[in-house]
Amino acid sequence: MAVQSEFTAPGGTASLGPRNVARIGYGAMQLTDHDGREYDRRAGIDILRRAVELGVNHIDTAQFYGAGACNELIRAALSPYPADLVLATKVGAVYDADVRLLAAQRPEQLRAQVEANLVALGVDSLGVVNMRRADVPPGIVAEGDQIVDLDDQLAELTALRDEGKIAGIGLSHVSAEQLRQALPAGIVCVQNLYSLLNRSAEPVLELCRANDIAWVPYFPLGSAFPGLPKVTEHPSVLSAATALDATPAQIGLAWQLAHYTHTLLIPGTSNPSHLDENLAAGSVELPADIVETLDNLAESEA
Repeated sequence: MAVQSEFTAPGGTASLGPRNVARIGYGAMQLTDHDGREYDRRAGIDILRRAVELGVNHIDTAQFYGAGACNELIRAALSPYPADLVLATKVGAVYDADVRLLAAQRPEQLRAQVEANLVALGVDSLGVVNMRRADVPPGIVAEGDQIVDLDDQLAELTALRDEGKIAGIGLSHVSAEQLRQALPAGIVCVQNLYSLLNRSAEPVLELCRANDIAWVPYFPLGSAFPGLPKVTEHPSVLSAATALDATPAQIGLAWQLAHYTHTLLIPGTSNPSHLDENLAAGSVELPADIVETLDNLAESEA
């Protein structure tokens, strides 16, 4: 039985291609461990249903998340899907027989991954497919025959869109030059690493601003990757959280929402309390003086 949203959209709404979605969505990657061998299936189903009940209508996933387990959980929890739900998937990587994540960048591999997502999720069309480039770290880096021209990839995704299997094409882990090259294909969103303390992708964001493209930052609070500072540990963020009776994570997420009106967040968690806190970040209003302090952090940290 389909789960229906009961509350208003967390953080308001913004466009994701032809659809409007809540600005705070849900990232499914943390529902399982990396290879899908150990996870709490009941808890995963419950938190997905809880997210939709609280107004989430943008779920980010990939067939390679949890080696397929995340998509299985989404289908089990939410199919038949609410009419307003946008399922955004990612392509560009696959697991091999030894459950190692490998680049899968060739056009025929992208098509195969789209087909795998369609089957796993039980849908005829995917709301958005984000093509994850593998040119530079962090994460997988393409080598050999996996070094593929962006235009060839876009041609395959455009064909899939023309066939009705994709509603919107997105990009992930790209440079401003690559986004500019891809604009004629009709890009609806960009997913790049970006946080309050790591704004190396600012030129890409500026190009999104100029073209009204949705911006979907991943690792919006930093991550465990070396060299990526954790937003929630910065003294200015901690001070703002105390002043506003919010959590440090809510401050980091609220800053993202205030920084660009077409920012869409996809924080992931398997903890119901953290889910509620993440969605409540949409109600945190940052005073001008705190915004100014936070805006200046990247420069002071450089």
